[in-house]
Amino acid sequence: MYNSYLQRGLGFALPLLAAFLISAIVLILIGENPIKIYSMLVSESFGSSRRTAATLSASTPLLFTAVATAICFRSGAFNVGVEGAFLIGGLGGVFCGFILPVQLGILIIPIAIIFAGLLGGIWLYFPGYLLAKYEVDEVVSTLMLNFIAIAITGYLINGPLLSPISGNNVTPLVHDIAKLPRLLPPSTLHAGFILGLICVFMYSLWCNRTPSGLESALIGLNQRFSNAVGISVQKTLILVMVLSGIIGGIGGASHGLGQLYRFSDGFSPGYGFTGMAVALLARNSPVGIIAGSILFGALASAGTTIQLFSDIPLDLINIIQGTVMIFAVIELTRISFSRKLKVSI
Repeated sequence: MYNSYLQRGLGFALPLLAAFLISAIVLILIGENPIKIYSMLVSESFGSSRRTAATLSASTPLLFTAVATAICFRSGAFNVGVEGAFLIGGLGGVFCGFILPVQLGILIIPIAIIFAGLLGGIWLYFPGYLLAKYEVDEVVSTLMLNFIAIAITGYLINGPLLSPISGNNVTPLVHDIAKLPRLLPPSTLHAGFILGLICVFMYSLWCNRTPSGLESALIGLNQRFSNAVGISVQKTLILVMVLSGIIGGIGGASHGLGQLYRFSDGFSPGYGFTGMAVALLARNSPVGIIAGSILFGALASAGTTIQLFSDIPLDLINIIQGTVMIFAVIELTRISFSRKLKVSI
């Protein structure tokens, strides 16, 4: 067990070290001091309670999208459609937040979250069904659904759901009673962070304490063996895709009700894809997902502030995130190949 924890720790640390080393080389080449820049990153991320709250706020959507991605990854399904579920669920949650009568009071929040989760689950049911029944490549189908989600939400917020008192591309604001409460006012950290942690905890229980969770892990290791021992691979693949959509949809509702209070163009700057990087870096581990989400949240939160005090472009943050993802994929591929080699031997 100790070796397993050590391997997971190295799998988390090595991509980070490689990313920061490459970024340091880039900084040196453009004439900047990497130690100074990295110190500023740490200071602007965790240097005060206000900055820490901003970091946790930026990490909140990633908790949802990383869990949604990891659910599929551990089952061997490479789902890249969490971004679409996040958008569809976010619009559904915001819609409930401004269309439901104020007389419902605080009940609007759970109704909006449930509705968003339902939309997200339905959204990813279809690529799950196509994968299970017809072996349609899930990367292609879920990626295409992301573009469809962007088109649908774009049409709705410029047409039927367009705010009559605001500019283009936005819905009306949600009712005040529908807004998720702030945890550390006046910061933007809201109750969605707690909801995200609950999702991570439930994911951990599902992985380790439920038959479907254990079966999904076995399918991810070896589908042929899973079929041989009587596990329904088709049902499990559909299940994990639906669960992924539900979590992604809830994440979108949390972002809409807790952070933006409306839906607009740019509702998600790629949270679904960043969640993929977090899941890959964490190797689907619940603890790793929390750590990775906070790390990427810190990069996003501090990156914008650093631009005010230096000539460092925000693209540096994208370089770090992209490099982390590349090395995480390399490490994951190496481990997968090693496992397959052991099985064949």
